[in-house]
Amino acid sequence: MTAKDKLLEAAVKLIRSNGFAGTSVDQLCAEAGVTKGAFFHHFASKEALGVAAAEYWSASTGGFFAEAPFHALPDPVDRVLGYIDLRIALIGGPPEAFSCVAGTLVQEAFRSSAAIRVAAEASIMANARALEADLDAAVAQCGVTGTTGASLARHVQAVIQGAFVLAKTQPEDAAAELAREQLAHLRRYFAMLFGRDTGEE
Repeated sequence: MTAKDKLLEAAVKLIRSNGFAGTSVDQLCAEAGVTKGAFFHHFASKEALGVAAAEYWSASTGGFFAEAPFHALPDPVDRVLGYIDLRIALIGGPPEAFSCVAGTLVQEAFRSSAAIRVAAEASIMANARALEADLDAAVAQCGVTGTTGASLARHVQAVIQGAFVLAKTQPEDAAAELAREQLAHLRRYFAMLFGRDTGEE
């Protein structure tokens, strides 16, 4: 890994655990094992690091979700539910183990840094756009009216980000359970919307 990669990996870890404001350049350098000079060689400021961290997060997580097995399912409803199932499966441990870097950044910096807000928006909405085609196909297949794939995709991201916020309000041993509960409700909503059996009486 290059020094820049090490700094971005350190940023992902520290922003998730300490927040952006609570993470200093000195902490980033110590975590990455690089000098302060190396930091400023790659990033003009801490804000520039925040923008790069959102972009790095988007690229790495986007690649992961793009290769997920649910894409191979022939039915678009199954693909939508498969995405939610994967998101549920990824939740475990303390909030810093499963929360979103882009979401954390924008919660803190949406007023203080337009650059970070824009980078975080691009990351979160890229996840939404990746769901639009499957949701559009599911809506058409099931005859759902009054909404669009794009709107439903934004709703998915709103629930996921909200679940992460709620998880952070809990003691460490209860955080993941609360987040999974919210995504289970989201899955139930889509199963009902698209006429699938929820397995409940």
